[in-house]
Amino acid sequence: MGPEEVIGSAAAMLTTASFFPQAFHVLRTRDTQAISLAMYTLFTAGIALWGVYGLMTYQLPIIVSNGITVVLAGLILCLKIRDVLAAHHAGP
Repeated sequence: MGPEEVIGSAAAMLTTASFFPQAFHVLRTRDTQAISLAMYTLFTAGIALWGVYGLMTYQLPIIVSNGITVVLAGLILCLKIRDVLAAHHAGP
């Protein structure tokens, strides 16, 4: 493994690990009030595209880290969408 792969792997681990505290908090509390739907939609789509890029370029650190993050972000996004829809159906 060359130095670029070590740096890429370290970067992937750190950015993925940085997402865990927020993800676990939201999944534990189910509180999505402070989360922007637009931001999480764009974030999840971006992470998914990074995963596709990793698959297309055969870069395992990108594939693994974005695979983990897209699952967690997708769960949070689903919770946020559920809350937005529930608020919409509840009315003012």
